[in-house]
Amino acid sequence: MPTAKEQTTAKIPQRVIWLALAGAVGGFLFGFDSSVVNGAVDAIKDEFALSEAVTGFAVAIALLGCAAGAFLAGKVADRYGRIPAMKLGALLFLVSAIGTGFAFGVWDLIFWRLVGGLGIGLASVIAPAYISEISPRQVRGRLASLQQLAITTGIFAALLSDALFATTAGGADQAFWLGLEAWRWMFLAAAVPAVVYGWIAYTLPESPRFLVFQGKEDEARKVFDSIAPSEDTDRHIREIQDAIEEDKLSGQKGSLRGKTFGLQAVVWVGIVLSVLQQFVGINVIFYYSTTLWKAVGFQEKDSLTISVATSITNILVTLVAIALVDRIGRRPILLAGSIGMAVSLGTMALAFSAAVGSGSEISLPGAWGPVALVAANIFVVSFGASWGPLVWVLLGEIFPSRIRARALGLAAAAQWVANFAITLSFPVMAAASLPLTYAMYALFAAASFFFVMFKVPETNGMSLEQAETLFVPKGSKKA
Repeated sequence: MPTAKEQTTAKIPQRVIWLALAGAVGGFLFGFDSSVVNGAVDAIKDEFALSEAVTGFAVAIALLGCAAGAFLAGKVADRYGRIPAMKLGALLFLVSAIGTGFAFGVWDLIFWRLVGGLGIGLASVIAPAYISEISPRQVRGRLASLQQLAITTGIFAALLSDALFATTAGGADQAFWLGLEAWRWMFLAAAVPAVVYGWIAYTLPESPRFLVFQGKEDEARKVFDSIAPSEDTDRHIREIQDAIEEDKLSGQKGSLRGKTFGLQAVVWVGIVLSVLQQFVGINVIFYYSTTLWKAVGFQEKDSLTISVATSITNILVTLVAIALVDRIGRRPILLAGSIGMAVSLGTMALAFSAAVGSGSEISLPGAWGPVALVAANIFVVSFGASWGPLVWVLLGEIFPSRIRARALGLAAAAQWVANFAITLSFPVMAAASLPLTYAMYALFAAASFFFVMFKVPETNGMSLEQAETLFVPKGSKKA
């Protein structure tokens, strides 16, 4: 196994960097499409005279589409390949962007939001799977982290474009180019990265591991030779073939089923990682931050600027994670992130216990306002430098090749359902008690520490075939 020094100084072939960046464009669309609605919500509500409930449903329906898309992505990727799945995702993004931009009523708007969600779900699975499968083991963590960097960059681009369209037009509901309202152009703008993603998908080679599983060893050898010319291509192919043979002997044959509540233990590890990533409440900061900013003294009109600043912070701390993931490993970063999240969320719970007022009139007296603001930013930094990118890294490398796409799809679907649950429940819970709400998120952050401590081994520097053996129960045929 490579030493820590070899991992940190390993030179990444330029072609691998290009392939990883190209694969991560799906993450950019993921971030862009999931956040672009933020600047259009009020205008859509007024345009179609929507109630609060219908407005919330129109926003949240994309998350359910994401869950469905993530679940279906594994089946598509395993049957037709990673590249066809990317092409399908690009098409769904493009259709959704155009359909939403020209929506004539609330129900077709909801339909196009659902279509976009399917595309996001596909991208959330295919990008980490593809990047992990084309990355050399010494630098896989850094390259797999590009998924989260692309997501955060997509969020930033969406918020920035929303701000530019709204400011230039004089409001999201004001007419802009060709007489269309600015909010429509916010959605139509997503067509540009969708077309770029589709074009990129036509230039990428298929995953070499998928090719081996399809019996196309010669094609896989060419891809391996192009992405890791200094490594032993024959050994890589033998490891994959051995894994296939062992799976046949153990009778697994690519099934997700197992003895742990109906699924293989490693699948549950992926699901729990995904759910915990959302149950710490990260999206509350991005979706419902206005209440917090107003409580500490900011005007509502400044919330968009603050959101853009928060998204920039998210990008910067993701870069920190990319720099460290292959130097010090996955576990130390996740454990440190869990501690930072638990402490900062606990501090926010304590701060809001001193709040006066209720609902939109809530405020924090004395020093509690700045304390809550600092704690919220520490939480974003702790998450962005650890659980944000590293969960995607682990999901891309812990699953055996035979089930990687489907298991990743199931884990990602669980993540989107958890996201939907948190997004939908926060307003009700916050109205009942903000201190208890943040305390609950703090408990999930603490739980994430112990889950990593006892259930997630270190995979740094291992090949994908080596990493999967860490999650096989003792006494099994593969142990």
